Amino acid sequence: MEEIITNLIYIHAFLGGIGLTTGIGSIIVKKGSPLHKKLGKLFSIGMIGSSLLSIPIAMMPNHENLFLSLIGVFTIYLVLVGNRALKFKRKTRADITDKIISGTMFCLSMAMLATGIYNLINSSSIGTLYAFFGGFGIFLTVSDFKFYRNPQKTKNAWLASHIGRIMGALIASITAFIIAGLNIKHLIAWTLPTLLGTIYIMYWKRKVTPKTLVKPKL
Repeated sequence: MEEIITNLIYIHAFLGGIGLTTGIGSIIVKKGSPLHKKLGKLFSIGMIGSSLLSIPIAMMPNHENLFLSLIGVFTIYLVLVGNRALKFKRKTRADITDKIISGTMFCLSMAMLATGIYNLINSSSIGTLYAFFGGFGIFLTVSDFKFYRNPQKTKNAWLASHIGRIMGALIASITAFIIAGLNIKHLIAWTLPTLLGTIYIMYWKRKVTPKTLVKPKL
């Protein structure tokens, strides 16, 4: 059993490495270029594959870690919503799949927040992480449903959503590398990538979002 777990961890790390390197590469190259799109596809494959493997690994004997399994689900959500946002360049309304993905993540985020509050009340330091990521997940999913109500509210709303969610997944990849790869498990290591990444996301959202709103069709 331990050999199987070890092999899964190696595959998980390999796919995560692909996600990390191609994600950083997609930021560096010109947005929308063929290379950017190819790196984006590799990033999505690497991140989803690595995150899917992290869920059973975090449930195996001597490797139990509920929080890491939830982060794996969180990362999958970010990649899926980030890629599906590109479809809104042409389509004008969300379908049931969009709502199921965001709705499921909203429920999980509520559970994470509740777990965090419970742990904080009982003086458990892990509560801070649950509360932080649970609150962050609620913020993102509520933003999803606001976007679904009127995807064409602004000219590049779909692009802003894509950037925000894909960058969120990259933040998760960088955090995982710091925590697992570099074995730095301080609270700052968990939260700093998210804070810096959020600043980057806000910069790009302001850059791609026009100041004049497009009135919704009646």
